[in-house]
Amino acid sequence: MNGILPLATIFLFASATAKAPAGPWDAFNFAPSTRSFVPRSVYTTVGLVTGAENLLSNSSSTEGAIVTGIGSYIVLDFGQEVGGRLSFQIDSTTSSSISLSFTESAMFISPTESDDSCQVSPDHDLDGVLSVPLPLAANTTFTQTVGDQRGGFRFLTIVSDGDAPVTISNVTVNATFMPQMDDLSAYTGYFYAQDSDFHDQDFLTKLWYGGAYTVQMNTIDSHEARQQPCPVPSGWANNASGGPMEGSILVDGAKRDRNVWPGDMGISTHTELVSTFDLESSANSLLVMYSTQDPATGALQYSGPPINAVGSDTYICWSLIGTHSVYMYTGDLDFVEEIWTNYTKALAFLQSQVDETRLMNVPTSFANDWGRANGQGHNVAANALLYEALVTAAELATAMGNVSLASAYTANASSIKTAFNDLLWDEAAGLFKDNDMSTLHPQDGNSLAVLFNLTTNASQIQAISEGLTQFWTDLGPLSPELNDTIIPFVSGFELQAHFIAGQGERALELLHREWGYMLYTNLSVQSTMLEGFTANGSLGYRAAAGYDFDYSYTSHAHGWSTGPTFSLTFYLLGLTITSPRGITWSVAPVLSGLHAAEGGFETGLGWFGANWTLTIDNATFTLMIDTPNGTNGIVILPGTGNVSVDGEGTSGNVSQLSLDGGSHVIVLNLR
Repeated sequence: MNGILPLATIFLFASATAKAPAGPWDAFNFAPSTRSFVPRSVYTTVGLVTGAENLLSNSSSTEGAIVTGIGSYIVLDFGQEVGGRLSFQIDSTTSSSISLSFTESAMFISPTESDDSCQVSPDHDLDGVLSVPLPLAANTTFTQTVGDQRGGFRFLTIVSDGDAPVTISNVTVNATFMPQMDDLSAYTGYFYAQDSDFHDQDFLTKLWYGGAYTVQMNTIDSHEARQQPCPVPSGWANNASGGPMEGSILVDGAKRDRNVWPGDMGISTHTELVSTFDLESSANSLLVMYSTQDPATGALQYSGPPINAVGSDTYICWSLIGTHSVYMYTGDLDFVEEIWTNYTKALAFLQSQVDETRLMNVPTSFANDWGRANGQGHNVAANALLYEALVTAAELATAMGNVSLASAYTANASSIKTAFNDLLWDEAAGLFKDNDMSTLHPQDGNSLAVLFNLTTNASQIQAISEGLTQFWTDLGPLSPELNDTIIPFVSGFELQAHFIAGQGERALELLHREWGYMLYTNLSVQSTMLEGFTANGSLGYRAAAGYDFDYSYTSHAHGWSTGPTFSLTFYLLGLTITSPRGITWSVAPVLSGLHAAEGGFETGLGWFGANWTLTIDNATFTLMIDTPNGTNGIVILPGTGNVSVDGEGTSGNVSQLSLDGGSHVIVLNLR
């Protein structure tokens, strides 16, 4: 294929359809088995309201709720983040009108304003309310239009705007997210572990499912993106095109931006794999990004439409890295072949910025990133991402049969790694510098250096893992790259870095602090993942860095914050695939103070599962694995000792095994 992708391109991957095994973990799945949500409780009523409890999911009454008088209202709590098109029945004729407001956080419940989802204002008053059109005839049903749907909220406020009584019933939200699934709870993967060192021993399981549900809510029909520019003077509209694709796309957030941002997919695509195996949405989003390519330079946009942001080397890297992830998880070489010309041209654009230092010198015009400051120059995060883009490009070129191109990419990656360590490593600090002219040691670049193997020895990895803890607060790491910011997107990479370092207890402590806060604070929806927050736990993420002190604008269902979901599977459980679709795999649990974990996921080859236990006295580690026949893998045990495999002992002390696919039981005696 030459030039820009044709608009109608679409890929259908062979997908696993088997539902994950049933078990106690199912109680923590936030997704409903149907596509409907009903309010769980009445948060409050104001004015003359009767029968509000009749609107709840547990109500046996056939009566509705009556709201009478200007300014009277009901606030309904759905108990978790929901999203879609609201409908309810009008049971009595009235000349009064009704207004509706929506909010994710209880902090912004209001009869006159919704939390902001389209524009920012320090008065958080630009979304306003949705007025239900008159007349309201008896026994009719009101349903929001596609454009009026609310992508993410927990609290609904129903307000009377007139004197006459209004009777309503059957309040329901029809989920519009993940349109390709009838049973939203039918995950193809699962995870389960109990954490006795946290105030809620089910925290890790809730967190895994909260992340999975967040990414589900970020999976939308390509025609239901957020309109840009926003309605004037206020309001929202979620019926824009998210790109030249049919089907579903993976976007950044449920409430906002409802737009493809490839950096976010550096987290959320992996969450897709372990939970729903919905890689088609990731592929569609990448096709959106390749459709934005500048034919003259090869640059891809910073985001997809309708925002169409430009100028980010790091997010171009994420589009390239994401292409490899989709190939790794699906094995679909046709997908790679279709975008190959666009892909190689985008990579050439990035490589053209490598200067005499052998590092990419990011121009200011392409220095945009996740929101951090000072991304220009020989930036450490940008160069870590370019390194990974080249390493994965070499793998794709090999799969495409282009050995010489693969060799060139490998050589260029090796050159970057050498210069990266020569110019950016600060031996005294035990961390990488933000660039060669800086004294700042960033969270993102150091985490990515470990994740993408830019380190040169084990002691360097340990130094980075230890050094990153200097930025920790009670609520998580305070980013050196952006003032007063705790950023779960970057912390997701740090989390992986600690696991890679073998520092499982440190990784768990990070989960306790940062995600333990966001999942349980009364400011959040306590189900899906916050976009970010401040050092004191407020919702003022990026308040002074683009969000105009509009705390209501912060997203409460952001896929880039779901790093724990796949990290718990890949590292704590220890289950990963190491070649396309899992022809080869690895099981390498990282102990963290827990005594058991289990879970698994599917690819087109079938089921990959693991279940391990550690006795209370830490004497015996037992691992059960189940992988597809015809595959093979490596098991790296969390210690050395006498080992039996399927009842047969091995000779000498063993810490690593090579096994064919199938079901196996490994017992390690650690004493």
